[in-house]
Amino acid sequence: MINIVKHRYLFFFISLIVILPGFAALLVWGLPTGIDFTGGSLLEIKFESALALPASENVLEILTGFGFPDAKIQTAGDDKLIIRTKTMDEGTEASILAEIESRFNTNVVLDRFESVGPSIGKEVAQRAAGAVGLAALGILVYITYAFRGVDHAFRFGVAAIIAMIHDVLLVVGVESILGHFLGWEADALFLTALLTVIGFSVHDSIVVFDRIRENERIHRHLDYETLVNHSIVQTLDRSINTQLTVMLTLLALVLFGGSTIRHFVVILLIGVFSGTYSSIFNAAPILVVWENKEWRTWFRRVPA
Repeated sequence: MINIVKHRYLFFFISLIVILPGFAALLVWGLPTGIDFTGGSLLEIKFESALALPASENVLEILTGFGFPDAKIQTAGDDKLIIRTKTMDEGTEASILAEIESRFNTNVVLDRFESVGPSIGKEVAQRAAGAVGLAALGILVYITYAFRGVDHAFRFGVAAIIAMIHDVLLVVGVESILGHFLGWEADALFLTALLTVIGFSVHDSIVVFDRIRENERIHRHLDYETLVNHSIVQTLDRSINTQLTVMLTLLALVLFGGSTIRHFVVILLIGVFSGTYSSIFNAAPILVVWENKEWRTWFRRVPA
């Protein structure tokens, strides 16, 4: 039988190594937030063809003339530009489009225009943080209650939360890296993806925990480490097959779904993969560490 729990510290170390680059990116570059959280305006404009698409610096020159020198311009596909600026009204937006058409002698179609005030953006950001915190608290309470018939039910909830935090840190760190290099920004869709990842992560952990609970009644003679490892192995095929189906679907959407949803799907794909890993290799092994109180020996000096 595969002994996953035996190598738990190796898996913990892998998790740490994977999280550290994103954590460093957050410290250096921060999390690039979209207008949903900071306030501002977003214009997505489509040109007649790829040949008519002007250079970003030329469009920025026009925006500077309207008082938006800090605007961010990103290409989307072969014939689209996505422009992010501080908050503008519809009259200014119409004037900018007219100037672009006049300057570059081309027809422009406005595919999307969104505007969020800074106070609303701040409120949305606070509510987003509150949603993640409330989800964590609710998960802890629910799992502790659901496993109330098992000794130390609280540990199951804490282990699930730790695995969930692992996934959140990884996803947010990756978003920081991708935001720096690809210009992606955390917006409402990113928050949706993050909460979905939390749901997947906790679901996988509960599947393993539920098998541990069943095996505690059936295999009472087994020591706790062997019992947890046995439970992980029993659910391994189900966890991998279920998540692999989801990941293959998401991969197809990344490749063929178009640029408008690619950011959302990539974050989901990374989060689902992370959730599968953390549920198998982190959440259940944490129960063994807690049961054995292994922290007592972490910093003990080895005799010469």
